[in-house]
Amino acid sequence: MPKNKGKGGKNRRRGKNENEETKRDLLFKEEGQEYGQVIKMLGNGRCEVYCFDGKNRLAHIRGKMRKKVWVSAGDIVLLGMRDYQEDKVDIIHKYNADEARNLKAFGELPETAKINETAIDLTLEGGSDSEDEIGVDFDEI
Repeated sequence: MPKNKGKGGKNRRRGKNENEETKRDLLFKEEGQEYGQVIKMLGNGRCEVYCFDGKNRLAHIRGKMRKKVWVSAGDIVLLGMRDYQEDKVDIIHKYNADEARNLKAFGELPETAKINETAIDLTLEGGSDSEDEIGVDFDEI
């Protein structure tokens, strides 16, 4: 007879769908906090974040959020600033798209903030011209 090593079967591992779309209160920044947008995921719970005070910083996803709240590139997040490290911050809260739009409407986020943008859109920002990037003009062929 095999040993019972776990705390349940397949259904327990899948878990309950507790993170259903529920109405949450909108969190505003306080002293020592800043809004930011994730630019790039680096792995090991770290990511590169553009803070809306104008600086790029290295962010660390807090332990309570790891493996529960999935942060990806382009997400608007609330950051906790560190007193002892200027270039490192902690991700405290992730806003969904509706909450981010509300923050923008309240004037908390700058007008230049892009809410529903992917990582590719964040890196391109300028867009492409009418010419092909390779430099081939298909009219002459």
